[in-house]
Amino acid sequence: MQSEASMNAKFLVCSVIFGTVASAAVCAKDVVTARQADMKAMAAATKSIAGMFKEPSTYRPVEFKHSADLIGDKAGRVLIDHFAREAATSSDSKAKPNIIDERERFDRLANDLKSYAGALAAAAENNPTTMTDSMRMKPGEAMGGGPLGTHVRSEEQLSSIPAEHAFHLMLQTCTTCHSRYRME
Repeated sequence: MQSEASMNAKFLVCSVIFGTVASAAVCAKDVVTARQADMKAMAAATKSIAGMFKEPSTYRPVEFKHSADLIGDKAGRVLIDHFAREAATSSDSKAKPNIIDERERFDRLANDLKSYAGALAAAAENNPTTMTDSMRMKPGEAMGGGPLGTHVRSEEQLSSIPAEHAFHLMLQTCTTCHSRYRME
């Protein structure tokens, strides 16, 4: 027969294991909830910027920069960490399982999103009064993604394109990520 001390030790070990598993499940759910809130905030910020490009007279550099900074703050490492193995495979998650298998690609998209948002924030700083022509895409300018498009490979190249182009590249990044890694 087991001693009381031995039974207490086994109970303690089982409690710790159960608590750790339960805690991981709660943490994964918390990450999914935080991630969903961040995605909604980024969508609202994107909508704000889109409205200013659609109607340049509504351009407000402080709001534009705030929206770009918000997206940048929630992209890159933050977005990558939101899709850690536990959170990506949580039953509450809408992430497809391939997000784990394609880590490098997903991470690159998350970092691209941060870079494009940074370019938009810089454009707001450089255009503190009105949306200038230098922020707008020119007719016939390739938008990226296709054989005639531009894939921005460096910060220097990114800083040389109009903010509206960076915005479209950012939207393409969102679309690519959602179509590849998000369940409907």
